[in-house]
Amino acid sequence: MKLSKYSRYMTFDVLIRVAADVVIVNVAYLAALVTRLLWKIATDPQISAQEQLMDAVQIYGATFWVLTLIALAVYCLSGLYSRGRFYQGRFKMLVIFQAVSLIYVVFGFALYLALTKGWRELFIPPPRIALFLGWFLTLAATAGVRLWAMLWRRLMSREAPALRVLKKEEGIQHVLIIGGAGYIGSTLCRQLLSQAYSVRVLDALLYGDKSLAGLKEDPRFELLEGDSRDVSAVFRAMLDMDAVVHLGELVGDPACALDEKLTLEINLAATRMVAEAAQGCGVKRFVYASSCSVYGASSEISDERSALKPVSLYARAKIGSEQTLLALNGPDFHPVILRLSTVFGHSFRPRFDLVVNFLTAKAVRDGEITIFGGEQWRPFVHVADVAQAIVLCVEAPLVSVKARIFNVGSDEQNYTINQVGELIHGIVPQARVVNVEGNGDRRDYRVSFSRIRRELGFKARYSVEDGVREIHAALMDGKIGDYQDRCYSNYKTLSDPGNHLTIRSRHINALYAPQSQATESVEDAVGPS
Repeated sequence: MKLSKYSRYMTFDVLIRVAADVVIVNVAYLAALVTRLLWKIATDPQISAQEQLMDAVQIYGATFWVLTLIALAVYCLSGLYSRGRFYQGRFKMLVIFQAVSLIYVVFGFALYLALTKGWRELFIPPPRIALFLGWFLTLAATAGVRLWAMLWRRLMSREAPALRVLKKEEGIQHVLIIGGAGYIGSTLCRQLLSQAYSVRVLDALLYGDKSLAGLKEDPRFELLEGDSRDVSAVFRAMLDMDAVVHLGELVGDPACALDEKLTLEINLAATRMVAEAAQGCGVKRFVYASSCSVYGASSEISDERSALKPVSLYARAKIGSEQTLLALNGPDFHPVILRLSTVFGHSFRPRFDLVVNFLTAKAVRDGEITIFGGEQWRPFVHVADVAQAIVLCVEAPLVSVKARIFNVGSDEQNYTINQVGELIHGIVPQARVVNVEGNGDRRDYRVSFSRIRRELGFKARYSVEDGVREIHAALMDGKIGDYQDRCYSNYKTLSDPGNHLTIRSRHINALYAPQSQATESVEDAVGPS
């Protein structure tokens, strides 16, 4: 009966702790003997190191088992393995101090008693300084290990939702891409489909749906036409989704500067509503496309911890959305923020309002590479590499990406605009480089991408030269007609007074919040323009 009474305490976890304590006590005791040995050799050169080492080994071999048995008995009686009331409470460290002290008191008394009985041949007494050092080292190690274990358990209990391992059948299979018909989204759709994901797109089709041609026949693909400011459309799109990738904002400084109210509605208020909808629908992961434009103008290399210095409405709205998403982070909402470099390369929805694409098209079609200013720095990344980074964030363990910010790009592709012009000229040598004094764009920043490389294993596969060759080939093959057509420019599409789109006349206020409340909230978030 007594055995059964205590056997419930001897779990595998307890046995592991017993073994750890045995190791700690013996290592500390041995370390104390070695420390005393080294000190004696250092203070008295006449002493034979070999003889002293043999003495230390003999002392340890003759006494370690006594110390071990005493330690186990004291620890058991002190409640370290049965988790007594005092050990589990606020006096845990005091209990450990008393237990370790009692171990060495009993150990010293046992050795003294053995010597008085004439058992010197069995027990070689250790020096008193070694006993004191052994007590100190044992106390420090025992308390340190338990303190670390306690802190670790508290950390894990807070992060338990993020550390939950998603089984394949319970993992991310269905992905919603808001803005999936755009420059990045149309490339991401195909990459996800090629990796056996089911993809749903919610898009206002501001730039048409030609970018998704050929995907509509795939049974794993679904296109919903709808505005990201429309609550009903957003909730309809969220149903049964495991992850959301939010690309559905107005992109670029000139496009955002056209209509400040529209920009704040789409790039800030709607983003908040979309995030809250994802939270309410139990979406497992929310990937948000921000921009390295938030770094503005800086003479230093910026990383994710650097100060933000926005110089445009576009960048200020991105910062406001980042702050909103991080504030929503919790057990039921898992945001990931990607600050994208200046994107380049050919896509299923081509854009020629991007510096690399535009200068390449101008070199091929006009024979001229016109550079304004030229000394300003930019980081660059290929559109397919952006899609790769998003997929990595969808597939990574939640603990690696939850509430994290990652710059997306590569350190090797920080270039000045002049250097970009030289790269293009090397591939299109017949074009002449024209430098124009002055530059209205105040952005000037270089960026570090060590975090995404180190933590997610991201590595850019395409260089700026690769992108230039892509655009060059598309133009020469006739895949691109007039690169100056408004369909290839966000700014021209939004600014064209004759376009048939109604997005600029629709307002989120009627769909999401009272007008005064929405206006005040977005102005508070981004600050004065």
